[in-house]
Amino acid sequence: MSETNKSKTNYGASSIQVLEGLEAVRKRPAMYIGDIGTKGLHHLVYEVVDNSIDEAMAGYCKNIDVIINEDNSIVVEDNGRGIPVDMHKKEGKSALEVVMTVLHAGGKFDKGSYKVSGGLHGVGVSCVNALSSYMRVEVSRNGKLYMQEYSCGIPKEAVKEIGTSNKTGTKVTFLPDASIFIETVYIYDILAARLRELAYLNPSIYLSITDKRNKNEDGSYRSNTFYSELGLEEFVLFIDSSREKLIEDVIHISTDKFGTPVEIAMIYNTGYNENLYSYVNNINTIEGGTHIAGFRRGLTRTLKKYAEDNKMLDKVKVEISGDDFREGLTAVISVKVAEPQFEGQTKTKLGNSEVMGFVDQAVGEALGNYLEEHPKEAKIIVEKVILAATARHAARHARELVQRKSPLSGGGLPGKLADCSEKDPAKCELFLVEGDSAGGTAKQGRSRLFQAILPLRGKILNVEKALHHKVLESEEIRNIYTALGVSIGTEEDSKALNMEKLRYHKVIIMTDADVDGSHIATLILTFFFRHMKPLIEQGHVYIATPPLYLCKKGKIEQYCWNEKERMQFIEQYGSDGNIHVQRYKGLGEMNEAQLWDTTMNPETRTLRQITIENGAEADRIFSMLMGDDVEPRRNFIEANATYAKIDA
Repeated sequence: MSETNKSKTNYGASSIQVLEGLEAVRKRPAMYIGDIGTKGLHHLVYEVVDNSIDEAMAGYCKNIDVIINEDNSIVVEDNGRGIPVDMHKKEGKSALEVVMTVLHAGGKFDKGSYKVSGGLHGVGVSCVNALSSYMRVEVSRNGKLYMQEYSCGIPKEAVKEIGTSNKTGTKVTFLPDASIFIETVYIYDILAARLRELAYLNPSIYLSITDKRNKNEDGSYRSNTFYSELGLEEFVLFIDSSREKLIEDVIHISTDKFGTPVEIAMIYNTGYNENLYSYVNNINTIEGGTHIAGFRRGLTRTLKKYAEDNKMLDKVKVEISGDDFREGLTAVISVKVAEPQFEGQTKTKLGNSEVMGFVDQAVGEALGNYLEEHPKEAKIIVEKVILAATARHAARHARELVQRKSPLSGGGLPGKLADCSEKDPAKCELFLVEGDSAGGTAKQGRSRLFQAILPLRGKILNVEKALHHKVLESEEIRNIYTALGVSIGTEEDSKALNMEKLRYHKVIIMTDADVDGSHIATLILTFFFRHMKPLIEQGHVYIATPPLYLCKKGKIEQYCWNEKERMQFIEQYGSDGNIHVQRYKGLGEMNEAQLWDTTMNPETRTLRQITIENGAEADRIFSMLMGDDVEPRRNFIEANATYAKIDA
């Protein structure tokens, strides 16, 4: 071995790199904020807003304002006490600079300052500072105005007094570092949905958002202000606004007698889905946890005891299980935990075992009182439970039919499925294609090594309005289950999805670029959201984006994915003669080579990954789009038509 090669493989103490302070955040940003795409970008705003919410939860703040500036920088301003600016004895610098530049520094780590606090990982505003090319913090406190500026987390100068102020509060302005983030454009609706959620979770606080990139026809900026007087009671009504109520009452539970504040709002509708949304210290615990387990246990135990005590189950011939009590239930659960322990794949599953008992007791006591005081509503709920049990019993046969057809149990694959030869699921893709014609083209154009094609006949069942066993009796839906290789049902939950045997890690919805195609894609997404949500949550669902146009000028050809690209082509080549524009109304209008080049080839295609930024908001929108009430659907389409776009 040569000396040169030896030096390359020499591994000693000098090889160990120590990242100091915020340098670690810039080196491995995804460890701190999840990712460096859209989700991580918006998480920066949440971290800053969480500081203001902590002030509000402690009783010192009533107004929180978020502004998106023209350059996609963000301003978050509150009227709390203002971050302290006096000298921090241990660090030897202003407390403001410590909070802004030291990880895990802040009032949330001092239980004398905040009993509970938000913020998913406790990384706080210093992490935002590290990932911003520019940040400016202004603090109004003690009648004075203080300021400090930073670049990539490094102070430009010491904290200085720049004037007087007759108010208190903190104003943070930051610009995400474009050298770190792959996406730097903020989406108004994502931020607005989070602020609305926070308004419901923290009653009597005003949260506003203003977008200085978009003006209304009257010249004003696009903006919203969110405020809730009743909190979770209004939240659950908002989520369920497009569903038919089973009972008029919102059952509200609020107590801190067990040492941990527990608040729950629940309502029953005439639908067939269970919709639970849980929060710990304002964090959306999408993976559930002990508070969800406690809620389910308390609900089942209390409702079952009431039904048995009142002889309401005596003539029921089917066994009633826990999930029967939750069919048609929408509930929001919020707990405040002083020392939360988060687990799970995304650290959004509550692990504190004692919380299960607290929530169980709170539900048992409050729900028991409600049922005794409202016998009419109690009878309606129990009758719904019995119907659910009967329907579940009917669904067992349909579910067993799906399981028997699973390729992993020897039942074979759907006849229309053109499978791929690759056996590693991580490398395999399944295209769900609208119609046999487009399916045939896709089968000819695909790579048989790793791409499978499943043509779907027409519009699949609208699962939003269907009983569970009707969903499983649908041939097209059974084919999807069978092709994917997933199974349904556990001892705790007969509708739970088991994805251990998932055969494809990319499931791609490929439909025509017209109204019918959009409707079919929405029907498929509704099915995934209601019956295969883990598929979306784990990042397996995508939408293909076929081009809208093929523009030709002589020998020059260019695919255009949107109207803007078509106009650019015309502007570039329109001066010398005619331009031929072909509008692709359907996938079947392309030959197999064109479909491969534009929509299926991993080297040239654009896939849009489906993610759930806000579960409660997604629930409300699916319910509105696929439910029976026409007016909210029309209003939604009219309001959002301007903002609808296909990202090429």
